[in-house]
Amino acid sequence: MPTTNTRIAFIGGGNMARSLIAGLVADGYQAARLTVSDPDTSKREALAGRFGISACASSATALDGAEVVVLCVKPQVAAGVCRELAMHLPAPLPLVISVMAGVSETSIRGWLGQPIPLVRAMPNTPVLVQSGAIGLHAAEAIQEDQRNLAEEIMRAGGLTHWVKTEAELDTVTALSGSGPAYFFLFMEALEEAAIAEGLDAEGARLLSIQTALGAARMAVESDESPRQLRQRVTSPGGTTERAIAVFEDGGLPALTRRALAAARQRAHALSELIAEDK
Repeated sequence: MPTTNTRIAFIGGGNMARSLIAGLVADGYQAARLTVSDPDTSKREALAGRFGISACASSATALDGAEVVVLCVKPQVAAGVCRELAMHLPAPLPLVISVMAGVSETSIRGWLGQPIPLVRAMPNTPVLVQSGAIGLHAAEAIQEDQRNLAEEIMRAGGLTHWVKTEAELDTVTALSGSGPAYFFLFMEALEEAAIAEGLDAEGARLLSIQTALGAARMAVESDESPRQLRQRVTSPGGTTERAIAVFEDGGLPALTRRALAAARQRAHALSELIAEDK
């Protein structure tokens, strides 16, 4: 069966589900085979109206005939939602893709009460514009076709990358999950610095944003590493070299390592807190 015919049930109709559904429909998935459940009537009506998919309040209804279940609820309600789903899982068991941040495979399997084929995904907010960076990890014994299907579905939101261990998802959270905020912070700092140097506010904002976009696009499309690209635009004795020296003297590389480590440690701690909900 072509994967575009796969019956997919989204549990939770928030921004992440909306973004993935938009990407799937754009990729040619049949709207009639996509279903979303959410207790919020306005969310259901908006999704059904925009994409032509089925929308319901009941998770049990959404699961009927589903081959893939995408868990898009907040981590705080994960335990209750999974326990409710456990009573209505169809046979054969569907592939379950969790985009719930910090909710471990052990917790999900425990709440569902069955040895389900499971993939955890760690997307970031640019998924909202189909430009996300998404880390994936497959639980043991998952079949190759299920792994490929999970990747295809999540690619509707952007670039995907598989990690070997579930623990690495904490690093993915620290890097790409939190990463957009790091770049926004730097763009904000550049904007404020440019204004302080006399540039008008609108120009400072537009130029900082476009510069970030252009640099990212060059990095994506080039065969060279970011280090090589940086070196190519850093002429000896020029303005860029002078600015880079200030960043390095200020400890930017070491500060970045500390920031990433702090975010990873927090991601691990939050995961443990969620796991305590028995």
